[in-house]
Amino acid sequence: MSENQSALRKALEVNRAPNIYGAFAEIGAGQEVARFFFQAGKASQTIAKTISAYDMIYSDEIYGKETSGRYVCESRLIKMLTKEFSLLHRRLDQVRGNNTCFFALANTVATGDQKKKFSHGWMGIRFQTDPMGPENEIVLHLRMLDRYRLQQQETLGILGVNLVHTAFFRIKDADKIIDSLTENIKAGQLAIDYLRVSGPAFAHVNNHLLNLELVRKGLSEVALFGPDQKILTLSDELYQKSVLIQRGTYRPVTVTHLDVFEKGIEQFKKDFPEEKKNLQVFFEMTMNPLSKDKISSDQEYLDRVEALCSIGHKVMVSNFSLFYRLKHFLRGYTEKPMVLIMGASYLDLLLDSVHYADLEGGLLEGLGKLLDEKTRLFIYPHKTDMSCMTTKTFFPAPKVLKIYQHFLEQQQIKDISGCDDISEYLHSEDVRKLITAKDKRWEKLVPPSVRELILQKKIFSYF
Repeated sequence: MSENQSALRKALEVNRAPNIYGAFAEIGAGQEVARFFFQAGKASQTIAKTISAYDMIYSDEIYGKETSGRYVCESRLIKMLTKEFSLLHRRLDQVRGNNTCFFALANTVATGDQKKKFSHGWMGIRFQTDPMGPENEIVLHLRMLDRYRLQQQETLGILGVNLVHTAFFRIKDADKIIDSLTENIKAGQLAIDYLRVSGPAFAHVNNHLLNLELVRKGLSEVALFGPDQKILTLSDELYQKSVLIQRGTYRPVTVTHLDVFEKGIEQFKKDFPEEKKNLQVFFEMTMNPLSKDKISSDQEYLDRVEALCSIGHKVMVSNFSLFYRLKHFLRGYTEKPMVLIMGASYLDLLLDSVHYADLEGGLLEGLGKLLDEKTRLFIYPHKTDMSCMTTKTFFPAPKVLKIYQHFLEQQQIKDISGCDDISEYLHSEDVRKLITAKDKRWEKLVPPSVRELILQKKIFSYF
């Protein structure tokens, strides 16, 4: 059975249900979702209304203007869902409210072609699981990866059918929600980098775990969390912003990590003074590690996210093992200056040609893709009681020495502190060993809010 036939079968299953009735509001790509329900047959049993407020003036008249001036954004989607869902109740409650589960599906999308690289949109559904019952909601942000507009529209339609079908037939099993939403969509057609569910029907679902699962399944390159643990989107957070990212394992975050972060911000302001008020900063960890972090549990990642959020910072969880791939991905969202921070002990990994074997130009091509006039790598000294490593005291293998020296001379790789200005470098593993041994010295080696979290929830080997 083809993808289209399967989508039509799902649409017909919804259309045949006598108690499901709703409205479709679609902006940007056309009425791609509603089209499947019309083609499936028996649409009159499901569709109360379809609308495509394609013109911006019409759209503003119906849903109101956005303060940002943008149309492809979450706030526009929520206004569409609110308007259409409330109209259903106002017009139809007395007629059929006692035996109908109403829904409103909306999307606002910017499709494109080969010349327009960033094609994305917001899609959501607000729905009831019982007549006259409370409302529930599924909202997602998607990026369309097909090359041509017609292919993007087809994928969008299949996703919309999956969304309606999931809302009414597949919400009880939290582990199947993502698979249900992406059924009949091939790898490489679509990325979903934000997913939020709400309402009593989803009381059993953890939104943070859902978004981590998107990264694990390869449907999203990044999951992003705010200081309040709210799920964020890169398209909003990086819009015309500069970026500073510190990578680590953070099991747990230590006082050294905070010192690295603060010194990185100070150096960024010196290097890019005109961008200091336009800077987004993130702690970042990868779910696709090279060697040092072999965790497989999403809950353990969630513990680290919660600990980092507790100290007031935004957290990025990515599936990029190599910095140049992370940089290339983020460049799709901003052309502003970008800085990545790491400890000097990781320089050997950065310059290991094994990691660039898939590139024709090897290490040189990899570093060339990572570093440029607007992208720099800040290095924090790795200090022990025996030695202190900086960019100047680190010496790579002779065959890569000149490559390394080139980027040093260009100041695209640079130190952000001297050895005399810092204490001994404290790794997460060092603290975790003290925690496991019930050695109370660990309590002074992590931020106070993290200490309280560890004691309260008994995480990071505290049992």
